[in-house]
Amino acid sequence: MIVAGLQLDIAWEDPQENFSRATALAEHAAAEGARLLVLPEAFATGFSMQSEAMATHAEAITSFVSDLARHLDVWVLCGFVELGGERPVNACSLIAPDGEEKLHCRKIHPFSLAGEADHYEAGDTIDTITVEGVRVTPIICYDLRFVELFRTTAEATDCYIVIANWPSKRAHAWRTLLAARAIDCQAFVLGVNRVGDAQGYPHRGDSTLLNPMGETIAILADRPGIVIGEIDPVIVAQTRKRYPFLSDRRPEVYENL
Repeated sequence: MIVAGLQLDIAWEDPQENFSRATALAEHAAAEGARLLVLPEAFATGFSMQSEAMATHAEAITSFVSDLARHLDVWVLCGFVELGGERPVNACSLIAPDGEEKLHCRKIHPFSLAGEADHYEAGDTIDTITVEGVRVTPIICYDLRFVELFRTTAEATDCYIVIANWPSKRAHAWRTLLAARAIDCQAFVLGVNRVGDAQGYPHRGDSTLLNPMGETIAILADRPGIVIGEIDPVIVAQTRKRYPFLSDRRPEVYENL
């Protein structure tokens, strides 16, 4: 399956403008043969701490993404803010070509350094879904730093998709952790980040597709565009058979440490 990350310069708290920007990139990616298109975390609003206000856009955002998936006959994975219990949540949705939602998850680790935990509730599940023969596990931004999420799902995953608003000042960590998770789990990893300025915080993108050895297939920095490449579960299986690192794990020991 061909996947494409859509690296947006997100207009701050302006869904309609971001719908326009996303559509242009999505049409380009679909024309290149991509079957799964991936938008960044909070693609329609930016990573705003005005969570209550941003959650009011959830219905419009999901409607836009459903229409986009149907129009282009592709799968679309996107991040957005929605109402939760006590506080809104930083969510992710996978929409099928028929416009129906097939997976829904919430960010498990709010980014405390930016005060996200004061404005957003934490999720508590991680899910994997098969998309056209590829087992896909979505991850949201800061969750990339927590290897536990990856290790517990590695054997059931061919490709991790990490959506983010990861700033330039920590770009080295972004690139390093994406590669580390590919190597840790012997899986493809697609990291989809934003570019542009977000209230004084620059983002350089570095959206990246890596193979199960942690080698870069495609990368894009500093400008809007698409990162595109093929995900092949056969390569995942072959890599794990040739290098049986995952089968050497000893979970029963780790639980007692």
